[in-house]
Amino acid sequence: MEFGRVDPLELAEIDFGLPVDSDLTNKTLAASELSDSLGIHVGCTKWGNKGWIGRLYPPKTDEKQFLNEYSKQFNTLELNATFYTIPKSEDVKRWCEQVVGRPDFKFCPRFPQSITHIRRLANAEVQTAQFYESINGFGDKLGALMLQLGDNFSPKSFNNLKSYLEALPTSTPVFLEVRNKDWFKDGEARQRLFETLHNLKIGAVITDSAGRRDCVHMELPTPHTMIRFVGSNLHQTDYTRADAWVQKIKSWKEKGLQTVWFFVHQLDENNSPEMCEYIIKQLNSELSINLQAPILIK
Repeated sequence: MEFGRVDPLELAEIDFGLPVDSDLTNKTLAASELSDSLGIHVGCTKWGNKGWIGRLYPPKTDEKQFLNEYSKQFNTLELNATFYTIPKSEDVKRWCEQVVGRPDFKFCPRFPQSITHIRRLANAEVQTAQFYESINGFGDKLGALMLQLGDNFSPKSFNNLKSYLEALPTSTPVFLEVRNKDWFKDGEARQRLFETLHNLKIGAVITDSAGRRDCVHMELPTPHTMIRFVGSNLHQTDYTRADAWVQKIKSWKEKGLQTVWFFVHQLDENNSPEMCEYIIKQLNSELSINLQAPILIK
């Protein structure tokens, strides 16, 4: 993942500290019902990585078995395939069949680029209906949806965004990711965006990357969060950043957080399983839970 990439020599100069919780986050969590259980889902953004053979997947694993092997190691997947095309029903059925042995496994599809980047949410009713009809095939394997807007989708298009979000079905949780810098520079635009999400019960994606610290906005419009952690190939700063997120999740849980979707990216995705392993073990230790960590082949 190239978003927010910086020269490795610059990493030591970046302040990776997490900002304080926003007023909206405090309000959201204060209104949430406290629970002993926190739904935690940690995974990667692809399953078809040949570099994982002999490290995450058994030696000589056939490509057709990659998803099945992936589901044995993680309980969720950021499904980027749906960004490029609306999947056919037979594709969804095949994917579900490959994870049938994992009842807790969840797919988290991205909205198609034909809706978000090409049509820019305008006149996309037909495509949206087709997308929802397609993902309904996941059944109980469907997790949350990620609606990612392009870098050029600015607050000037707020009305289009609001109208689109208002028309979405409420049957499946949706998390919105904005990337245009003006959403964060303009205080009024930022407040209007996250208050709208709060009113519509739509979550916000928090993207933690080295070069875009503004996207670490710490806004929780709902008592659920989706975090996209963009690491720097297991640089030492990755581990300190991961530690900070574990402590933040622990704090949010104590205040009322209900669900966490945590997706790990690396510039070289060969390194993603190792980062997931570290994060899950830290979560298990700090939250006294027993989330399955991937078992790497040494």
